[in-house]
Amino acid sequence: MKKFTAVSDVENLQDIIKKALQIKENPLSETEKGKGKTIGLVFLNSSLRTRLSSQIAAQNLGLNVLTLNAAQEAWNLEFADGAVMNGDTVEHIKDAIEVLNQYCDIIAVRCFAGMKNKEDDVNESILSQFEKHAKVPVISLESATRHPLQSLADCITITENWKEERKPKVVLTWAPHIKPIAQAVGNSFAEWMQEMDVDFVITNPEGYDLDKKFTKDVKVIHSQDEALKDADFIYVKNWSSFDEYAAMPEVKESWMLTNEKLENTNKAKVMHCLPVRRNVELSDEVMDGENSIIYQQAKNRIFSAQAVFSEILDELNSK
Repeated sequence: MKKFTAVSDVENLQDIIKKALQIKENPLSETEKGKGKTIGLVFLNSSLRTRLSSQIAAQNLGLNVLTLNAAQEAWNLEFADGAVMNGDTVEHIKDAIEVLNQYCDIIAVRCFAGMKNKEDDVNESILSQFEKHAKVPVISLESATRHPLQSLADCITITENWKEERKPKVVLTWAPHIKPIAQAVGNSFAEWMQEMDVDFVITNPEGYDLDKKFTKDVKVIHSQDEALKDADFIYVKNWSSFDEYAAMPEVKESWMLTNEKLENTNKAKVMHCLPVRRNVELSDEVMDGENSIIYQQAKNRIFSAQAVFSEILDELNSK
């Protein structure tokens, strides 16, 4: 693996899931693999699970870890090519990345969608700069359009919780929120589920369809009750409109997942990437109930990161 920004960077999804589950059984099995190498974790946005899981995963592999909260601790960054930097920005991103090239063997970066300019977000205006200027492997810790380490953890979690011969029905359901949220998690989950042996369905209100680039031919149902029928796994996540970019079209129906709605399912396991606005996106009764595997999902963030870091190190160590 030479980089990790999307499921397309994974040669064999089942193999890396298997590797992650083996790592989970013995997280300290490769403590020498990263010896003498440094990973730079660059955060342009807030983080809890991504930050901690990435640090733990890197340390488990013996990597030296540099964590930079770039939005708070670094100079104000300029991202535009050809910019005349006579304003608030002090350092151009390509200069910052060139320095990271000198200090790090791997660069991992987290950046969110700006939610102001659709073209910038769709074209990954920040992550693309890292991919363009980095001379070392780049790992996405979330970007404007995808959250691949989260999606790998989701695949691991579904695999752990499914032992039947038939395909599980997996439903990605939109949830309410108080402000516009990016589509990255929904996009990414949709991409990865299409590489899994599952019956996958998306449900969201009219006006909230995700970008077809990610959902392709996946069935989208605008009735949540219809979509949830006989579901084995339900992934709860909010996102704002893609077509009317970053808007929040009015939704009159109740889309928050409750125990009553779970009665229509096959005792579905409930997932969410966290953080969650309780009793807005997801009810307390479901969040804290026996169907929830949300904290298992969060723990698996360690092993998704460690599996990816390990694969990247294999590539570096082979040179």
